[in-house]
Amino acid sequence: MVNNPDDRTRTPMYDVHSLILNRWSPRSITGEELTDEVLMNLFEAARWAPSSYNNQPWRFIYAKRNTEHWNRFFNLLVEGNKVWAKNAAALVVVIARKNFEHNEKPARTNQFDTGAAWENLALEATFRGLAVHGMQGFDYEKARNDLEVPDNFDVLAMIAIGKRGPRDQLPPQLQEREYPNDRKPLKEIVMEGQFQHPKGV
Repeated sequence: MVNNPDDRTRTPMYDVHSLILNRWSPRSITGEELTDEVLMNLFEAARWAPSSYNNQPWRFIYAKRNTEHWNRFFNLLVEGNKVWAKNAAALVVVIARKNFEHNEKPARTNQFDTGAAWENLALEATFRGLAVHGMQGFDYEKARNDLEVPDNFDVLAMIAIGKRGPRDQLPPQLQEREYPNDRKPLKEIVMEGQFQHPKGV
């Protein structure tokens, strides 16, 4: 059982595993380093995600804090993310191969599949009591250029990983957001038979 660190508990509409319910995206990170083994545990979880034709289009490019690679990754972030991600133990750029490897035809589910790998990583991190936070607030073109990402890969997101820190180490405006948020009700996202516009949306 993963304990929810905030008094604003989530309540599911139907019964789901607590690991899924209590996965969220903290920003407060201690600044402590993580071992290679701990990081590889997370990437190992991502490795076992499902994908079309078992193509496994995901790739994870990472930098650990206090290494020669750190500044290259940190400087990709927008200022709003630098404020808190400076304490991450590792920063990761997630990319996906656009085409199937076996025939080089477009792999239309490459981003869908890579999202499954990211979720595996996030759930494994939650199970281990780590903070993991996905981001789109970074310079995508700079990431492609600085990390020498080939044209046949899409740059999708960045991830900050680290040990959970106290909420009060964040700036006041971020402290207010440092809690698990809610989700839309099922009636807004699940439709039987055909697409339906939810009433009032």
